[in-house]
Amino acid sequence: MQVITNADLEIAARTVWGEARGEPQAARVAVAWVIRNRVEAELGQFKNDISAADVCLRPWQFSCWNENDPNRVRLQEVKWTDSGLLGCLAAVATAFSATKDADPTQGAKHYHAAGINPRWAAGKIPSARIGRHVFYNSVE
Repeated sequence: MQVITNADLEIAARTVWGEARGEPQAARVAVAWVIRNRVEAELGQFKNDISAADVCLRPWQFSCWNENDPNRVRLQEVKWTDSGLLGCLAAVATAFSATKDADPTQGAKHYHAAGINPRWAAGKIPSARIGRHVFYNSVE
């Protein structure tokens, strides 16, 4: 397990906030697991992303960081006094401190909101459905 820095924790928590702040804690934890799974990827498109910040800020991976996403400004401005952001930080801590067998996404490196059908998910079988998100462990 790699060391996660304070900067990684902040970027990951803000990513979870931007992607799943209205979700139950279990769904926030699941999104945090996707970040961890990408950090730990040894093959495929994420093999060179060595930190949680790298994974989260990689262009076009987490829509909340896209330049045109209205959540981007909000997630950059949310303060640590926000209980939702603190819950997202707890979700990241849970995912990054747990053993691999605790992963509710079953190794997912991709997900999307339910009701959206992205092209990359065509023909793929979800590994989990948690909250309003669908997770996949079979996309490389």
